[in-house]
Amino acid sequence: MKPGVLGLLLTLGLAAPAADAQTPAPVETPIVIGRSYALPSAVMGATREINVWLPPGYADSGKTYPVLYVLDGGQDQDFHHISGLAQLGTVVGTTRDVIVVGIASVDRRNELALPTDNPELIARYPTQGHSDRFRRFLAEEVQPFVETRFRTSGKTALMGESLAGLFVVETFLKEPQMFDAYVAVSPSLWWDGGELARQSGARLRDQSNAPRTLILTLGDEGPEMQAPMDVLTANLRDHALPGLSWSFTPRPSETHATIYHGAALDAFRRLYAVPAP
Repeated sequence: MKPGVLGLLLTLGLAAPAADAQTPAPVETPIVIGRSYALPSAVMGATREINVWLPPGYADSGKTYPVLYVLDGGQDQDFHHISGLAQLGTVVGTTRDVIVVGIASVDRRNELALPTDNPELIARYPTQGHSDRFRRFLAEEVQPFVETRFRTSGKTALMGESLAGLFVVETFLKEPQMFDAYVAVSPSLWWDGGELARQSGARLRDQSNAPRTLILTLGDEGPEMQAPMDVLTANLRDHALPGLSWSFTPRPSETHATIYHGAALDAFRRLYAVPAP
């Protein structure tokens, strides 16, 4: 500081603090967003990460809540941004309270992709094709864990993007009773040459007429992604039973990398809309 400036500060009574004065350090506390559980799994043969976000006031409300199961739901995957949407809807009152359960993925093509006979895919992804086992893990271990530990209403939804979206569609077609609602964002229906989409008509005809919701969306992702989606939606138009409420929303301004967050927000607003007064 220049001598003249120091003199002026002293005259005004604004001298700088003593050099040895100690400024208190900021108090640091962790930010806690949900709880993480290490769930032993006999089906998977390993302990698996399950993350749970509860609505504010859950502890004291005594209420029951619907549950949204999020694939690729690890802490370093999609759990935080999807639970953030649930928290935002609660805070501003645009969506109903919901419990968010994230199921972490370890080997995505092993867990989320159905088997293929394609030699190229088998050579590239030698562990692929065990989605049935992962589905049993959800049904036999994850859902019972959630239902016995938390106050659930019995209403459930499954959400996933990309390969997780493929798993959502496969689960809807093969085991529709597992969840009440299904959200598939940019599902990788190209897998196995689009075989799942081609099988969808026969599987839809075999389903019961129980109420279900299916939400599909796809960005501008090229013919490899669009063609099997067109097959699936054509079969839905021709063969879906009246109990199924389904929609397909093209998002031409989005890419595979940008579509998920906005599409998930729209799904929240549809599945958990606040009742009109």
